[in-house]
Amino acid sequence: MVSSSSAAAANKAAPLQVNITGHTERADGWWIEPILIWLTLGGFTVYVLWALLQNDNFSWGPYLSPFYSPNLKHYFPAFFAQYPWLSPGVLVLWAPLLFRGTCYYGRRVYYRAAFTPPACAVGPSQTISPLYSGEKSFPFVLMNLHRYFFYLAIVLAVFHWSHFIDALRFPEGWGVGVGSLVMLVDATFLTLYVVSCHSWRHLLGGKLDCFSCSGMNMSRHDAYERQTKLNEYHGVFFWISLIAVWLADVYVRMVAMGVWTDHGYIFGKGWF
Repeated sequence: MVSSSSAAAANKAAPLQVNITGHTERADGWWIEPILIWLTLGGFTVYVLWALLQNDNFSWGPYLSPFYSPNLKHYFPAFFAQYPWLSPGVLVLWAPLLFRGTCYYGRRVYYRAAFTPPACAVGPSQTISPLYSGEKSFPFVLMNLHRYFFYLAIVLAVFHWSHFIDALRFPEGWGVGVGSLVMLVDATFLTLYVVSCHSWRHLLGGKLDCFSCSGMNMSRHDAYERQTKLNEYHGVFFWISLIAVWLADVYVRMVAMGVWTDHGYIFGKGWF
């Protein structure tokens, strides 16, 4: 006769086998979120590739599309005069895309949509999931470079604010146009997305073992606590900044093509 302790030991030794292959008894629309994620991220990716290949209509007056920020044609005119077919956006857009692609929140979003559905009772995709073996092998091991892309994102955020200031400088003088406000929204939410990043939280105080060991560490603890509150909305800033930068390029492009007309106010001179 097998004792209860022996049976418990046998059950503990034998792993539980669960055979779930993409089927679920859930009656709710758990699949809606992954589809919306794929449509949004997929549409954004396709649009970005199209916009970069255009290599035109990315600036108008004081406005510059954030997809082409910083404006390399301004800093290296001789180079782009020699290679006019080369899109300057291709040379800069890799940085924000890699920052977003390796973002902790971003990974959670598209991992769940592509590799493991957001439900414990739903099996992984049999076509995509076998390709995913964690972040210990190529190409997913590159996700660990996120902290370095974070440094680049800070530089890009500074450039976006610079472009907003430029968007206030019209040939007729200082003013505010609809495009200026579009640039402001883009720069604001990009900054919020960057400063709410988990990597910034780690640098502020997350890597410390003892907060009370020194006055400096206590100050870092205060900064860490404030950033933690901002970090709670990191996912919200991820999506808003994504839509904001998308719409900013659309606005500049439509105005540059003559489809839309920009309106605003020049200080001391009136409306235009």
